[in-house]
Amino acid sequence: MNLEDLGRALSARPFGTLERSAIGPGYRGLPGAFTPAAVLVPLFEAGGEPRVLLTRRRGDLRRHPGQISFPGGRVDEGDPDSLSAALREAREEVGIEPGDVAVLGRLSETLVVMTGFLLTPWVGLVPYPYPWVANPGEVAEVIEAPLADLERAGAHWTETREVHGMVHELHFFTLGKDTIWGATARILFELLTVGRSA
Repeated sequence: MNLEDLGRALSARPFGTLERSAIGPGYRGLPGAFTPAAVLVPLFEAGGEPRVLLTRRRGDLRRHPGQISFPGGRVDEGDPDSLSAALREAREEVGIEPGDVAVLGRLSETLVVMTGFLLTPWVGLVPYPYPWVANPGEVAEVIEAPLADLERAGAHWTETREVHGMVHELHFFTLGKDTIWGATARILFELLTVGRSA
């Protein structure tokens, strides 16, 4: 995948917005239902190949313990917009300064199936090497994942499950000994799909 071509493809495509009316009533009573959230999808080149930065969340966290994810979180009142929230969270979680991110564009808004958060993914280029600084209160490990590993045959699959009264197509990726799933896997699938069409 060429990151320059990916950037052009992202800037040319319309933003996908999740239709609220399509979200089933089982989500409306959840504590996090429809809470705006955002993540940064940090891309960079290392050793001549494109990579994506992922984090392993600490195993003792209340939400999504031990999962592989992107830096991100809910949009706070002090955040002007979802991009600002994504950049703030990336700085807090892994030490990426907002001024070091060249924003390429946005992927489709997506539902976090277990909590009902409405998540906006922003894609940005980060210079490399970069002095990642994992926040010890949230991040157990910073992962530099080659996109080629996620695109290899058999790395991706889907399953259908009913959650909170809605049937969802859940995406999964294998990365080494880890399984990436949930919103992170859905975002990766869209990113790779856009990259292949660029």
